[in-house]
This record gives sequence, structure tokens and C-alpha cells, in this order.
Amino acid sequence: MREIRIGAAQFEHRDNDKAYNLDRIASLTGRAVAQGAEVVSFHECAITGYTFLQTLDRPAMEALAEPVPDGPSTQHLVQIARDYGTVVMAGLVEIDAEGRLFNTYVTVAPEGYVTKFSKLHPFVSPHLSPGPGYNVRELLGCQAGWLICYDNNLPENNRLTAMLGAEIIFMPHVTGCLPSPMPGRGPVEPVLWDRRHTDPVPLRMEFEGPKGFEWLMKFIPTRCYENGVYGVFSNPIGRDYDTIKPGLAMIIDPFGEIIARCHALDDDVCVATCTPEKLELASGRRYLRARRPELYGPMVEPQESQTLPGWTRSFEK
Repeated sequence: MREIRIGAAQFEHRDNDKAYNLDRIASLTGRAVAQGAEVVSFHECAITGYTFLQTLDRPAMEALAEPVPDGPSTQHLVQIARDYGTVVMAGLVEIDAEGRLFNTYVTVAPEGYVTKFSKLHPFVSPHLSPGPGYNVRELLGCQAGWLICYDNNLPENNRLTAMLGAEIIFMPHVTGCLPSPMPGRGPVEPVLWDRRHTDPVPLRMEFEGPKGFEWLMKFIPTRCYENGVYGVFSNPIGRDYDTIKPGLAMIIDPFGEIIARCHALDDDVCVATCTPEKLELASGRRYLRARRPELYGPMVEPQESQTLPGWTRSFEK
């Protein structure tokens, strides 16, 4: 790995409004590049919108979806990357040659399309297929890996991505402020978002507490610490269909420490310098070498896999 400047963004996307969302991606990419970012990471389905996907039937999902890399949104991302001279990452709904639908995260550079990763554990729509597997590859002199939202809830995914050589794991999310039985969790009232400019304190208390930041601190830094990797967490802020999301985009180092974070109650981007020295010193790198695979047989025994959220989806009502 080399020293690299990375940006993580948050913005309020609009459901099924690709033109608007791509415009926001372009604007925030410019802000990140002005701070020296060589890579700018946006959230899961940032181009299409996310939670509203649960309301769409199969024909509507197919109408929203695009091929990758030849679809117009991926090509628009390439143009943004060229305009600002940086790598750009963002999510959308993909349709492949067989007609399968995926929650896919696309990476492009000024030279063109680089790679994609499809969510391993999709759940927001019954029409989405799970991704085929992990993706770790060289990116600007670093080894990059990708895991989308729920994928990071299963520690095996981060561990295997690190074992495949990832030094930086990009973690695009759409999460936070959702119904949950855990103490202090739950949704945020939309009126607090509407009043954020005149009365920001109540909203900030919600976002910083167990509905948002405190909950993320239970596992996101841990994934970085236990595997000795950098983590780049992106997440929307504001309205996402019928929920309010807390943003909180951040970059975490291999010690599990936050080295950059968005604090604005609005669209924002944070940028941090990631250095190879921390990888060499990280405890997680020692833990990878201390594994005893001969003990792990039960972990890979076949089971019926179910990816379920902690809230009721519209197609289940």
C-alpha cells in the first residue's frame, strides 16, 4: 500500500431521480478533490435511491436497472471521474445479460470503468439476487475490497476480504435510525430533519446517540481493528423513502480509530490520508496470522441462509 487520500461522502438522495443524484455526486466529488482526494466513495444505491426499492414490482425494478459497465449511469460516473481526475465509487441497481438484478457498487476512474461489486446479502427487494463473491483488486497502488451494508454485519465477510489481500475496505451503506428492539434505537421524526437549520440540537442528539453513531461504533471500527484494514464508511443523510438517515460518513484506520468524519447535518464529504505504516503495526494483521483453520469446520457447514432486516418490509405487510 502507498499513502493515499480518500474521501467518504454523505448526501440526501432522491428516490428514482438519477439525474439529481448524479449531479450531487459530481458536486461532492469536486469538494473532495479540492481537499486532495484521489478516491471518492458514495453510498449504496446512491444513484437510484435505496429503501423505496421495497415498493417496486419486478417490471419496475427492471425499468430502473441498468447494465454495468455499458449503462448510462456508469458512463456518467466515468465522465465525473474524468472531469475531476479522480476515482469515483457509487451504487445502483444492475441488470445483467441473464436478466438478474443486483445491488451493485461501481468503481470508475478517469480512464474508464474499473470494477464492480454486488451485495452478498440483499434484502430490500425479493427481486435482487445475491452477488457472486468477494472482489479484491489493485487500485491506485493499494489493495481495495468492497462490502455493501449488511455484508459488514457478518464478520466472516470482512475477514475473508482481508485474507484475500484487502488493505482498504469500502463499506457503502444505507443504514441507521431504523426500528429495532435494541435499547434506544428507532426512527427519527421527519420534523427534526425539516428543522435542522433552525433547531439542530434535537436532530444531532438523535444522530449521535444509539440510533446512529453509537450503534455504528458497536461494529464498524471493530471490523477494521480485528482485520487490520482501513474502512471507508459512506451513508446517506436525510430522507430515504419513509426514513431519516443520519449520514455520519467516516474513515477508520486499522487501529479502529476514526481519522475523518462528516459532522454536517447536510450533504458533506470528509477526506483522510491513509498510510501504510498503520497496516504494518495493526493488531489485526497479527490476528490473521494466528488463525487455526483446523478448528473452523462448523463455520462452513451448509445451512439455509436467510438475510433479514430488523424491520418489516412493505412487501411483507
